[in-house]
Amino acid sequence: MRCLDTSAAARWAGRLGGLAFAACLLGLTSPLAPALALDGIVEKKTFEMPSYTTVGGGTIKNVRIGWESYGTLNEAKDNVILVTHFFSGSSHAAGKYKADDPAPGYWDSIIGPGKPLDTDKYFIISSDTLVNLSPKDPTVVTTGPASTNPDTGKPYGLSFPVVAIRDFVNVQKALLDSLGVTSLQAVMGGSMGSLQALDWATAHPDMVKRVIAAIGGAEADPFLIGWLNLWAAPIKLDPNWNNGDYYGKAEPKAGLTEALKLVTLHARHWKWADAAFGRKWAEEGKDPRAALGNQYAIEAWLEKAAASRAAVSDANHFLYLVKANQTFVAGNGGSLEDGLAKIKAPVLLLPSADDLVFPPDRNMRPLKERLEKQGNAVEYSEAVTSTLGHLDGVANIAKAGDSIAAFLAK
Repeated sequence: MRCLDTSAAARWAGRLGGLAFAACLLGLTSPLAPALALDGIVEKKTFEMPSYTTVGGGTIKNVRIGWESYGTLNEAKDNVILVTHFFSGSSHAAGKYKADDPAPGYWDSIIGPGKPLDTDKYFIISSDTLVNLSPKDPTVVTTGPASTNPDTGKPYGLSFPVVAIRDFVNVQKALLDSLGVTSLQAVMGGSMGSLQALDWATAHPDMVKRVIAAIGGAEADPFLIGWLNLWAAPIKLDPNWNNGDYYGKAEPKAGLTEALKLVTLHARHWKWADAAFGRKWAEEGKDPRAALGNQYAIEAWLEKAAASRAAVSDANHFLYLVKANQTFVAGNGGSLEDGLAKIKAPVLLLPSADDLVFPPDRNMRPLKERLEKQGNAVEYSEAVTSTLGHLDGVANIAKAGDSIAAFLAK
């Protein structure tokens, strides 16, 4: 295993990445961070493994994932906080790759000197997951179905092994091992990142000192599994998907765009829709009642946001991420009780009260009760809640800044 520097010259494509991308389109960058919180420019690096065996027994050769860090690793290598990213995110949690990038990383508001994740004190590290949604993004490094299978010289497609959240954790652990890191001050993530954070605490309970889980849960419940199925459906209905065999051919862009429209709306709330659009028409003089092609403003916005996101995404990667989220149970697929029983660390839970993806009553409140019952120290705050629903855990994470800082200080 080795870590290689890669060029940071690639343009950031004018987006924050993942869920926060749409917040940028809506002009919501100001609550996320100042223009550049970190000194200097963030460098994207690449971690490589010759081979990795998945929890399902599949073999992936030539594994490559991108990673970046903020702050300085101390001599004892014990000042590390791992940040794990959400479904459509990447390792770019803070700072900028270039001074003229239009926006910093998605949690820049809490990462930097004097901020809750204080880079004067902590070494913050974040990595792209396997099957990252955006293999076409020049700032993302990932291995997945769109990658070349060294045994065939062609993209894997659906021959790529099915992966689980635990596989993301295992590759991150290998990255940390390569840096000589044997303990973590905290693992923190939002949405799919919170699933990884909780799974870290079950997989390596003696290594993880604290867990900060935002807008997530301890398992994918049946209702979420069904929603994830709906997210995936447009891709599979697109004839260009061709059972995953589309590389070098016409790609299922229409299906992928529709899938991302579903994700984009599901990750928000009607309060946001009312405030941002109401019943406005997309175009002056084109009444939606007059013709099938005439749209409301929210329809046109969803189309534009999803199409922009689809341009750097891959349909098969989307489907693999759906499967990884559907199959998640803290503790890697066993009983939830057995998985949670492995957690030793104190836990800070940061739900959004209006979350439609992980509703707190179905997810974080029961998780809080389970952890308290087994003797874990648990803190719970809905400070991030605003009008954005699930997205509040990304766009408004700074509202929980005091809680995060106090939790890390204990």
